[in-house]
Amino acid sequence: MIRRAVPTEWEVLRTRCELCRACELGKTRTSMVFGVGKTDSPILFVGEGPGQQEDLQGEPFVGAAGKLLDEMLSIIDLGRDNCYIANVVKCRPPGNRDPREEEQAACVGYLYEQIRLIHPKLIICLGRIAAGVLIRKDFRITREHGQWTQKNGVWYTAIYHPSALLRDLNRRPETFLDLLAIRDKVREICPEVYGLMQS
Repeated sequence: MIRRAVPTEWEVLRTRCELCRACELGKTRTSMVFGVGKTDSPILFVGEGPGQQEDLQGEPFVGAAGKLLDEMLSIIDLGRDNCYIANVVKCRPPGNRDPREEEQAACVGYLYEQIRLIHPKLIICLGRIAAGVLIRKDFRITREHGQWTQKNGVWYTAIYHPSALLRDLNRRPETFLDLLAIRDKVREICPEVYGLMQS
C-alpha cells in the first residue's frame, strides 16, 4: 500500500491560492505569486502586489524593483535566505495599477495566513498600500516611514516601495536611514538572524 504524504499547511495554503478566483485578478494572471524566502524567519517583508516580471516568473520582486530590493537588503545583511517576502495580493493588477480595495479584501486573508504560519517578530511594509493594510488604513508613507509600532507582540514599520525609489532618487537617502534602523531593530529583537546571541 502506497502512503501519500500529508500536505503541509504551507502546501495547502499555496494550493488554495492557486485555485482562487475570488476577484478579477485571478482571471487575468499568468502566475499566482505566493511568496519567497525562509518560511520560519522572524522577518517578513510585504509589498502590494506582483508586477509584470513577477507575474511571468511566479516569484515576488524579480523585476527592476526586485533587484533594487535585493541590493537594499544586502546593505543590512538580509535577503531571501534569511527573511520572507510576500505581497498583499497574489495576482498582478493589469498594467501594474494599484490593487483595488475589493481585490485587497478578497486576497488579504491569504497574507494573514502566511503571517500566522511564519509568526514573524518584525514586519516591514514596502510602500503605502501594504502599510495601509497592515499598520493603519490612513498611514502616510511620506510622513511615517521608518517609524515603529507594535501590535499583538509584532513590530511593524514601513519604507518606500523599491519601485518608488526607482522613480524618485531623492527618497533614497532617507530610505538608507530607514534600512539602518531596521538593522538595529533586527539586532535588538531577533539577533539570531545575524548569528548574535540573545542578551
